[in-house]
Amino acid sequence: MPTGLPPITSQSVTVTRHIVPSYTARQLAHRDQIDWHDHAEQQLVYARAGVLVASTDAGTWLLPPQRALWLPAEVPHAHQAHGVTDMRTVIFPRSEIAHGYDRPTVLAVSPLMREAIIALTQDELAQREQHHIRRVVLDQLRPLPDGAFYLPEPSDDRLLAINAMLHEDPADARTLRQFGLVVGAAERTLSRLFRDQTGMTFPQYRAQVRLHHGLRRLASGMPVTAVAHECGYANASAFVEAFRLATGTTPGAYQRSLAGAYR
Repeated sequence: MPTGLPPITSQSVTVTRHIVPSYTARQLAHRDQIDWHDHAEQQLVYARAGVLVASTDAGTWLLPPQRALWLPAEVPHAHQAHGVTDMRTVIFPRSEIAHGYDRPTVLAVSPLMREAIIALTQDELAQREQHHIRRVVLDQLRPLPDGAFYLPEPSDDRLLAINAMLHEDPADARTLRQFGLVVGAAERTLSRLFRDQTGMTFPQYRAQVRLHHGLRRLASGMPVTAVAHECGYANASAFVEAFRLATGTTPGAYQRSLAGAYR
């Protein structure tokens, strides 16, 4: 039975230009989607609760409440919620940020930055107050390595076909040679393409797909043992250890952090 949503790039869909207010707060139900679009200005995207999945042609970022994403102007993107998600966005004119943010960038969200984003998107503030709080947000920008919460997007059609199959069933245990028989390419060719286009070996890429599937399913409230089974792990202990090594926390602690995000 299908357990995930295969990736879709902006190349295969229509991208619309969204004109949005400077600050937005939007409640999304589990699996709600925001279709492909872009903005004329820069945007900071944050999920106060739940997990927001942000997709661009470069790949996919999972954003729990400890992470935000900086999106440069005119970068096509789409979103999907996992779990009940409280999405907040702040628009910044191009003149309001220094160089160095010309690509989607994942950011650490400090307690101060979190409260500043909430204040901007929740309260009606005077223009002077808005200016000062916006400066706090900009001063708190802390880029992070893409790491465990990022899944790069390959461009080769054969890799995209394998990618779709892995998303359809993360527990799929076929070897790269076996996938090659399906997509019509030699194992050596596919192995080289995975390294060149994603910076990962095929086993590393499959592990990242499974991690992302696990992060999404945990956000929906699924028990850890069931998530481990869906992701293809022999038992919950193996999944917990792999999750801890990748994220620095356990699946249970991750779920509790999502549940307590409003507090």
